[in-house]
Amino acid sequence: MSQEQKYELVVGLEIHAQLQTASKAFCSDETTFGALPNTQVSAISLGHPGTLPVQNKKVIEHAIMLGLALKCTITEENQYARKNYFYADLPKGYQITQDKTPICTAGFVEINTAQNENIKIPLIRIHIEEDSGKSMHDQDLEDSLIDYNRAGMPLVEIVTEPAIRTPEEAYLFISEVRKLVRHLDICDGNMEEGSLRCDANVSIRPFGSNIFGTKVEVKNMNSMSNVKRAISFEYQRQVTMIEAGQFFESETRGFNPLDGSTFSMRAKELVKDYRYFPEPDLPPFIVDKAWQESIKAIMPMLPRELETLMQEKMELPKQDSLVLSEDKQLSNYFLAITEHTKQYKAAANWVLGVVKNFLNEKAIHINQFNIDAKRMAELIDLVAEEKISNTAAAQTVFPEMAVSKDSPLEIATRLNVIQNKDEGFIGELVDNVLNLYPEKVIEYKAGKTNLLGLFVGEVMKASKGKADPKIVNTEIIKKLK
Repeated sequence: MSQEQKYELVVGLEIHAQLQTASKAFCSDETTFGALPNTQVSAISLGHPGTLPVQNKKVIEHAIMLGLALKCTITEENQYARKNYFYADLPKGYQITQDKTPICTAGFVEINTAQNENIKIPLIRIHIEEDSGKSMHDQDLEDSLIDYNRAGMPLVEIVTEPAIRTPEEAYLFISEVRKLVRHLDICDGNMEEGSLRCDANVSIRPFGSNIFGTKVEVKNMNSMSNVKRAISFEYQRQVTMIEAGQFFESETRGFNPLDGSTFSMRAKELVKDYRYFPEPDLPPFIVDKAWQESIKAIMPMLPRELETLMQEKMELPKQDSLVLSEDKQLSNYFLAITEHTKQYKAAANWVLGVVKNFLNEKAIHINQFNIDAKRMAELIDLVAEEKISNTAAAQTVFPEMAVSKDSPLEIATRLNVIQNKDEGFIGELVDNVLNLYPEKVIEYKAGKTNLLGLFVGEVMKASKGKADPKIVNTEIIKKLK
């Protein structure tokens, strides 16, 4: 019996999403990423005596929106709590969080595996809390330095049930969460910058057992692939130790991305070690049905709703819908195009092909793109109506549209790429090309029919891309017969 058949992997994830707000969770400090160390701090975020926190309404609204999107139950009466522990980068000596009344409970995240299996990963809770500062150990040869810019930054922590059974499921879960928070515009999802962080609680147990094994928590993973690697390593490590009859304790471990291993950091804190108690400086807040409904009314279409719309109404391939729904701005641009044309598949091809390549080459965002959705739809329709070729549209008209405000038809006319459907004109070009390649004509008639592409290409080149490709194809076949 293999290890995979003998031991079951049990994983629960804790994801911290840093919310996109103009100020911190409980004070007015700015939240710009990349600012000089300790320039976005105040007496409140530094925990000076006598200072009082103030609730940030936008933080609460972002948490409610996320809970609604994940089908959670929204807690009506919410209370903050103090979580007490000492780290040098925690200036107050405690963290303001939620304990007994998380703002969201239950709910689930839906994933699709490579085997096309639909799985709902259940959640325990989502709660609001503030971040700690950041300790830096590689900036000075002798001392650790601390940047308090991050102290007090608003977070929501998403906690799953221990329901994940493979590293791949963990990867897909984080991917879905990142896609969702980006679509909701509540978090930028950049794991490299630390605005989306994941801790994995990993244990194993014999298949068939309902008793959980010893759990370790793996921290410091800054990418989805590293989460997957860390869980895979930890599974093998725990199996090896159990098979060897070795005992291990619950602990917090770090992840080394260089070799994919985990390493011991400290003994795992227990809930009782945090000495939770109600935050005395902040009053409870009430989330009534009216507040929930007002937030629901402004929520954008969710990624899975987008995928369903694209696949069922627009009949796009599944892969196209997945890629488009990954990026909110890109999908919004695509949807705006489809308000002006019914060429859905062509629109998807243009957005995922020519447009995306152009954005990458210019290193610009879709919001900086000079071609609005209406003009893009006009270009797509010109090709569909066979007024210009796809080649002329992509290579000649599109680049000009990026620097000009003229319509695609005006540009195509000015650049003389409107398709010529004159059969006499095209027939003459075909004769000229066939006369240039008499030996190829003989080979074609002998059965080498793939030479048709050569003839079509030469005719299109001779017409400077203006000849209608369908008529060119028909005329060549007719003359070769």
